[in-house]
Amino acid sequence: MEDDGEQEIWSWGAGTDGQLGTGRLEDETRPQLLRIPSLSSGAVVSSVSCGGAHVIALTAGGGVLTWGRGNSGQLGLGDMVSSLEPKPVVGLEGCFITHVSAGWSHSGFVSDEGKVYSCGDGSFGQLGHGDFQSRCFPDELLFFSDKYVDQIACGMRHSLALVKGCCGAQVYGFGAGKRGQLGISNKIQSVNLPVLSSALEAAEIVGIAAAGDHSAALSTDGRLFTWGRGFGTNSDAFSPQYLPSPLSFRKVALGWNHALLLTDEGELYMLGGKHHGTLSDSERLNATNSLPGATEEDNFRAVCGIKILDIAAGAEHSVVVTEDGAVKTWGWGEHGQLGLGDTCDHTNPQTVTLRHKLESAAAFDVKVYSGSGFTVAITRPHAAAKLTN
Repeated sequence: MEDDGEQEIWSWGAGTDGQLGTGRLEDETRPQLLRIPSLSSGAVVSSVSCGGAHVIALTAGGGVLTWGRGNSGQLGLGDMVSSLEPKPVVGLEGCFITHVSAGWSHSGFVSDEGKVYSCGDGSFGQLGHGDFQSRCFPDELLFFSDKYVDQIACGMRHSLALVKGCCGAQVYGFGAGKRGQLGISNKIQSVNLPVLSSALEAAEIVGIAAAGDHSAALSTDGRLFTWGRGFGTNSDAFSPQYLPSPLSFRKVALGWNHALLLTDEGELYMLGGKHHGTLSDSERLNATNSLPGATEEDNFRAVCGIKILDIAAGAEHSVVVTEDGAVKTWGWGEHGQLGLGDTCDHTNPQTVTLRHKLESAAAFDVKVYSGSGFTVAITRPHAAAKLTN
């Protein structure tokens, strides 16, 4: 990949379970360029999902690669062994996978036929198979056999599924529900079969997200709904709550204690309390284009004066891509997940240096993804850009 001027995949941060895909069991404080033999034939990674300590990569041809921690079978490779390098999930061969999601120790996959598969830790029912068993191969969720699943989102110990049909979109939750993350209106320890969240039936949901004990959904008109563990001083919500705002959001990224929100106009907003510098003191959205965490006026202008193109949230760190192609990070940095060459926390957004062959970062399209303590970036020259969320 490094020689053909095409797509490049970079990773940095916690690596002691092989989640960086470098072939080494060690943390990396600066971006490392991955070399993936499985992609040598010209296949392109269209998106990535990062979990607690594993990664799922989806190729443009509908194939799936996984690497990292595999102790619960979350890699879908038929065993419960970690992998230091990306490997194809052969159990999904014959399926054209269109969407993937990595949770703390489980994984979900959706095919172009609307079928959904899961594997990994099932001890809280988060695999949705009607039991509490773990699985090392992706198994189809038979509950959805007569439905069309569009997306799956995997959190710490719960999962969400977005189902589309003639009556619109519906969101189902399964797994742990103690903090309200299933969105089923009542407090429940766990469920091992999908349960419908009726509060969203009229909202025309087009996207879902799950991380930690949080859940979120976006509607076609850019409205944001959240449920589960409360952000900052907010109490837990057991049914989806609409976040009143005049803004229209196009993407939400959830961490353990915070959320990043990206508007249609490329403005960045945040929810949550202060944890390792990930967020500001403000607990609510406002009409100002603020970037919480940027306490120095110069740094504030440098970030907020530029349109944001992409966002990602780790456990307690944040990543954004600016309009000029720069990757900026801040928050918890103990494992090098900020990519700045140190293991310090940073309260102000800092620019990560990706060693591109081309002179200007602006010549690249960049997508970013975060796991609990690590970060992945995919870069591709503008002229050949084919990446999707």
